[in-house]
Amino acid sequence: MSAPKYLETAEGRRIAYHLTPGEGPMIVFLGGLKSDMQGTKAVHLEEWARGQGFAFLRFDYSGHGESSGRFEDGCIGDWHEDTLAVVDQLTEGTILPVGSSMGGWQSLLLARERADRVMGLVTIAAAPDFTEDSYWAGFSDAQKRQLEEEGQVELPSDYMEPYIVTRRMVEDGRKRLVLRSPLPLPFPVRCLQGTADTAVSTDTALRLLDHADSPDMRLTLVKDADHRFSDGPCLGIIETAIMEVLGR
Repeated sequence: MSAPKYLETAEGRRIAYHLTPGEGPMIVFLGGLKSDMQGTKAVHLEEWARGQGFAFLRFDYSGHGESSGRFEDGCIGDWHEDTLAVVDQLTEGTILPVGSSMGGWQSLLLARERADRVMGLVTIAAAPDFTEDSYWAGFSDAQKRQLEEEGQVELPSDYMEPYIVTRRMVEDGRKRLVLRSPLPLPFPVRCLQGTADTAVSTDTALRLLDHADSPDMRLTLVKDADHRFSDGPCLGIIETAIMEVLGR
């Protein structure tokens, strides 16, 4: 596998990326929290896009993978800045974001900030507003006190090592919420969700479907698929969703 290239952002962060040239719109993969661009979905979709002749971009947020920084120092706003820098400096014309988990939230923020660039959207177990609706809402009084007094709380994960949730992440997340105000998505949207996902519930997927304003938005529930959504059938479903959005 080729070595990544790096982009220096205005905020002083060094973002690792792989860009595959091809036919537009550029497919931009937005990964999940603590995941990286070497994950199954990102690598598979890059290979698939190359086979189709599509342009494809995958990258690591700061504090993730091969990019600079520590995860514990980051927040939703930092990763949103990383996403905007990558899109603004590495792509031209229209883009098709494919957002997984936290990347689903990032894709919605991107669509709000670069509405003129986004021609469609695919989300996979999208987790909009999770710092508020999952983390903060799920904290006990003791955890909330710990967050305020110590600045961080450690949470277990079914999919990797425990998460460190910081006060900065929660406070910054409140500035980036997308389910509390109008969410226009004036393009085709395909949302994919597994019913066995223990990190993001089907209720979240239904809430996004109900809240967003889109002329062509569909939610596909896949029985027994988990949060990874990365086995063979699920990868095929992602490919189909991308092709639908592209009108192929």
